[in-house]
Amino acid sequence: MSIYTKITISIAGIILFISLLTISACSLLTQSSVKPKKTALVIPNISTQNLIQHVKQLSVTNHPRNYLHLDNLNATADYIKQHMQSYSHDVSEQIFTIDNIKYRNIISHFGPKKGARIIIGAHYDSCCQTQGADDNASGIAGLLELARLLKENPPNTPIELIAYSLEEPPFFRTKDMGSAIHAQSVAGQPIKLMISLEMIGYFSDKPNSQQFPFKLMQKLYSDKGNFIAIISNMDNRQATATIKSYMLGATDLPVYSLNAPSFITGVDFSDHRNYWKHDIPAVMITDTSFYRNVHYHEANGDSWEDLDYNRMAKVIQGVYSTVQNY
Repeated sequence: MSIYTKITISIAGIILFISLLTISACSLLTQSSVKPKKTALVIPNISTQNLIQHVKQLSVTNHPRNYLHLDNLNATADYIKQHMQSYSHDVSEQIFTIDNIKYRNIISHFGPKKGARIIIGAHYDSCCQTQGADDNASGIAGLLELARLLKENPPNTPIELIAYSLEEPPFFRTKDMGSAIHAQSVAGQPIKLMISLEMIGYFSDKPNSQQFPFKLMQKLYSDKGNFIAIISNMDNRQATATIKSYMLGATDLPVYSLNAPSFITGVDFSDHRNYWKHDIPAVMITDTSFYRNVHYHEANGDSWEDLDYNRMAKVIQGVYSTVQNY
C-alpha cells in the first residue's frame, strides 16, 4: 500500500469520525430521535375565542403593561386573578417589593395538595411600548386556557400555574424578576418540572421565516417558522425528551427541541432560568421569539392580529397532555 493510499484512507477515516461525532452531537442537542407518545388521554378542545379575548385584553386594553405604567400592570394582574378564581378555589398572590413598589405574582393550584408538583408559568408584563401580544400575552392566554382545562379535568399530580410580574428589562437577569422571587420561595421543595410559556403564538409557513443562532441549525430544523420549540440547558435532556414526546403525540403541530449551554443566545431568555439555580428541572416552550417574530419588542408592534390562534391552541393541548401524563 502506497503512502498516498494510506494518507487517503486516514483522511477518509478522520472525515467519517468527525461526521459521526457531529451527528451524535446534533442528536444529543436536538433530541431528534424522540418519537410521538400516544396515550389514552382525550385531548380537550381549546377555545380560540378565549385566547383572542385574553390576548386583546392584555395587549390592547391594558397597553402598555410595564413597570412604568403600574395601573395597567395591576389591571392585568387583577384580570388574571379574576379568571383564575373562576377555575380554581386556591388562588393567591405572592407580593414582593422592589424600590418601594409592590408587585404581584398570581398563583393558582390544581389537583391534590400533596406530592411533587409541576409548575407552569408565564410573565404578564411587557417591554417598553410594545403591545406584547406574542410577548407575552400569548403565554398568559395559554395559561388561562390550561387552567380551564384543569378545572374540567382535575389532574392526579399537583399543578401550580403562575403569572409572573417583572420578567422584562430592566429586571431581566436580576434577583428582582417575579420568577426569581418565586423560585427562591420553593427552593428545596419537591418539584417534578417547571415549564415557562414564553411567546407561543407567532407562526409562519414562509421560507426563511425562521432564523437561528447559527446558520448550520437551519439544516437541523426548518427554515419555516411553523413549529413550537422546547428549550433547556444540557442538564434537562431527559425532561425535554419526555415533554417533546407527549407534545408530538397530542397534535399534528411540529415540535422541535434544543438542549444547549446558556451562552447560546436565547436559551435562558425567560423565567425558567431562575429555577435552574435551585436544581429544579425547567424548560421553555416558545415560538423562538426574535428568531422568528419580526415585531419583537417593536414600539406599538407585536399586535394581537399577528398571531395564529389555531396553532397556539395546539401548543396548549400539547402542554395539557404533558402535565396530565408526566
